[in-house]
Amino acid sequence: MTKKITFLDKAFWITESDDNPKHVASLQILQLPRRAGEHYVKDLVDELREYKTGVAPFNCVVKQFLGYPTQLKKIDILNMQYHIQFHQLKDIGNRQSLHKLVAKLHEPRLDKDKPLWQFHVIESLEGDEFAIYIKIHHMLGDGATLVKWFQAAYHDKISKDEFVPIWEKPHPKRPKRPSKPLMTSLLAIGEFFLVVKDFFWVLMRILFKIIRFNTHYMPIPFTGTKTVLTGQVKRGRVVSTVDLPFDRVKALSKRLRASVNEVLLCSFDIGVHRFLKEYGQSFDKALFTNVPINLRRKGDDSSGNKIAIVPVELAHGEKDPYLRLRQIIENHRVVIRAAKRARPAAFSYYTIFIQSVALVYELLRLSNIVHPIANILISNMPGPKETRYFKDCKLVAVYPISTITPGGGVNITLLTCGDTANVGLVCCDKDIKSLEPLAEYFKESFELLERSIDDQTVSIDDIGENVKQVGHSVVELGHYVSEEDMHA
Repeated sequence: MTKKITFLDKAFWITESDDNPKHVASLQILQLPRRAGEHYVKDLVDELREYKTGVAPFNCVVKQFLGYPTQLKKIDILNMQYHIQFHQLKDIGNRQSLHKLVAKLHEPRLDKDKPLWQFHVIESLEGDEFAIYIKIHHMLGDGATLVKWFQAAYHDKISKDEFVPIWEKPHPKRPKRPSKPLMTSLLAIGEFFLVVKDFFWVLMRILFKIIRFNTHYMPIPFTGTKTVLTGQVKRGRVVSTVDLPFDRVKALSKRLRASVNEVLLCSFDIGVHRFLKEYGQSFDKALFTNVPINLRRKGDDSSGNKIAIVPVELAHGEKDPYLRLRQIIENHRVVIRAAKRARPAAFSYYTIFIQSVALVYELLRLSNIVHPIANILISNMPGPKETRYFKDCKLVAVYPISTITPGGGVNITLLTCGDTANVGLVCCDKDIKSLEPLAEYFKESFELLERSIDDQTVSIDDIGENVKQVGHSVVELGHYVSEEDMHA
């Protein structure tokens, strides 16, 4: 039995290289059950290796024709020594040590001759926690798909006797719709032409912005600022994690009439500026972020990829965190409005188009010369609201660790777990040897934005922005200048 692969799924296979693998991952921290034996984690590994069969796509290999992926083909028995691997650390509570191990595990590609996933179980010789690092090829699913699998792997109560690992857990069968080949084909052809029309107009509006005919549209690709985070992606990764108080993020977003994503974008923007300032970098314009947009219709729980990744301009020239947020809100909503005006598939085509150009630059080793699409990639995914268990182990945290887009940058992925947002960061290690300071800056930047709402004197320290001095009117930004002020 075989399964077809969409073109967007195939793109993650085609664009993969040893320097830039296309798998996504998560680092999960779990608490050992009470009175766990000395060999609990090793016994768990042995137990997991007993589940040697699987369900799609965990029991599927990619069928190829001259290196081009055509289908997913099922196999009968899994090589569990490859899929389930065991590691030890002195203390996973030492996060820097854990981050270094995860960065090492995140660097190599998955074996293309085997099903495209691995579980790495990490035992801690001290403390009452252990970790599981899971990597899955991006062609098998987008963020929504991976979160669905993650949720299915955990239970809301201890499930020691009923435990079945995710690769053997049957998927609920969806009722098949009556087949109408002719009608389906006609609708598909009609939809294709409408998608191509929308894709054409996306490109035309970008062109209009280039010639300054319509400046109020999405950012022009490949106009991002070069930084130590961008450029040619090479082997070697740096990983870090951080927790943010998601209950406070949501409360702040309501007070500010901003989305959660916009509050996070502002916090990450300030943090990245502070981080780059330490590398002696200053900027004459705003940085850009790539933002994944979920293109799934409501109720769509299918696997595969249904996303678009488009650049969003961040903030520049304001030391007041609140005013920076207002800039980001407007810039972000320009992109959201553009996405709503086009069919979802058209935005997917646009993503493939600009990422393919970036890939050509990467293959030709030109990424250090051309400007990047964006400086950072930020995505946010909803996780479990209640306590979850893996067999009889309590889930403590889940940190997503994603891939790196052509042209580099730091990938920041957030997954909510109860009232906490678990944030995973990853970038190439060619110029950056640690992301630990950046992780701390994110926490401090959010707290700064939070304080700025009630305290108008809150200001960001110098973060390396060059602001052009222009003449000001007597009345500016709603601030009235009195005669007394003018003569002072």
